[in-house]
Amino acid sequence: MEQYKKDFIEFMVESNVLTFGDFTTKSGRKTPFFINTGNYNTGKQLGKLGEYYAKAIKESFGVDFNVLFGPAYKGISLSVAAAIALSQLFGIEVSYCSNRKEVKDHGDTGMLLGSKLKNGDKLIIIEDVTTAGTSIYETMPILKAQGQVDVLGLIISVDRMERGKGSKSALAELEEVFGFKTCAIVTMAEVVEYLHNRAINGRVLIDDDMKARIDEYYKIYGVE
Repeated sequence: MEQYKKDFIEFMVESNVLTFGDFTTKSGRKTPFFINTGNYNTGKQLGKLGEYYAKAIKESFGVDFNVLFGPAYKGISLSVAAAIALSQLFGIEVSYCSNRKEVKDHGDTGMLLGSKLKNGDKLIIIEDVTTAGTSIYETMPILKAQGQVDVLGLIISVDRMERGKGSKSALAELEEVFGFKTCAIVTMAEVVEYLHNRAINGRVLIDDDMKARIDEYYKIYGVE
């Protein structure tokens, strides 16, 4: 596992974004782990988060793209942070773009924030996590309405590796529907592998009991 992935897992724990216990997702699933990216809320945290995204984007997509698109609302800060990090770490200059939930009819009018999309743009969608891919199904018509843009793919922070609408993961379903590449900074398999019986700041978050609970969860909701 690459070092930045290990560092990112510890970063999630230290930021109280990745927690373990008893939770219920919006879809009603009882889960032993929870990812709350809303807890990235300081300048330092967002700066580091942008760097992890930048490293994963460069590794997965190279440098042949010119726009990062972050769906409203969480994707707005992600697209900005990652665009800054790409410039500072690698000298890769890209624009950020996000959508509004409501069309603005005065001042900076229209549906989009940041860069206005144009024919020939090559963009990557940046999200926090994806369970069913709902935001992407909402985002793609918006992007296609802007002109002949090429959506290269989607990057998220953590792949929960759960079934989407069918037997495949949400990311695999999105790849199949839209024909683009999907990737994550880390997968839950990598998280479990790294944290199992490893102490982080004096605490073991995934002991043998928690590992067994996670394994049982994936027997029910994991991808085939």
